[in-house]
Amino acid sequence: MEQADLEYWFDEYSDSVLTYILLMVRDYQQAEDLTQETFIKAFRHHQQFESRSSVKTWLFTIARNVTADYFRKKHPLQHYFGLTLEAKDHDPIPEQLVAMNIQNEQLYRAIQQLKPAYRQVIILRKLKEFSTEETALILKWSESKVKMTLKRALEKLKRDLSEGGATNEVFR
Repeated sequence: MEQADLEYWFDEYSDSVLTYILLMVRDYQQAEDLTQETFIKAFRHHQQFESRSSVKTWLFTIARNVTADYFRKKHPLQHYFGLTLEAKDHDPIPEQLVAMNIQNEQLYRAIQQLKPAYRQVIILRKLKEFSTEETALILKWSESKVKMTLKRALEKLKRDLSEGGATNEVFR
């Protein structure tokens, strides 16, 4: 592996890995540190990459493991998680921006209240848009477990959002 390969991986996937980790740890500084650790591990163990999956899937597997190690060592912080989804409309009017931010805040708060397995599968499948197969590889689950867990997670998320008065249709 050449230095150029690692630089390409970092340039191509670091933002995506960072947001994935941020959704899990809810602390930007910690997410940056864990992202850096993910790429250091990828560099140190690049010979283990067997091309059975994409580089992105392999990196997300490392990121998941690094994040799991972090949670095993420390308890997660329970503070406000203020990340929002990017707006699909590139030029929304101010009223739409306010509504989107309120809905996104409700959505992210509801996601953070889910049990870890539900949260992980929703983040990977719906927010990061990994396929069922890629998600199964990252989580080390069967594809049927990914499908069933996602179904249950989305049902729970919709129930939680409707009980909270939210009307977010992100997960149709």
